[in-house]
Amino acid sequence: MGTNKWGKRIKAFRKLKGYTQIQFADELGVSVSHLGDIERGKRKPTQENLEEIADCLQISVEELQPNINNEHNEKRDLEY
Repeated sequence: MGTNKWGKRIKAFRKLKGYTQIQFADELGVSVSHLGDIERGKRKPTQENLEEIADCLQISVEELQPNINNEHNEKRDLEY
C-alpha cells in the first residue's frame, strides 16, 4: 500500500473527528513530528500504529485502509 495514501486517510479521519495534530499525537503517545511524517507519507505506519490510530478514531483498521473502493468513495464518505 502506498504510504502517502495511508497518511492522507489518517489525516482526513483525524480532522473529521475534530482532532488537531497536537491533540491526536498526544492521544497516541507519539511526537507531533512522527504523526506529521505518517500523514505526509514520509513514514510508514506500523500495524501497531494503525491499530492505535483506528482505536482512537473509533473506526476499524479496514476503514483506514486505502484501496480502490475507498479512494473512489473517500470524499463522499468523509462528508457524512
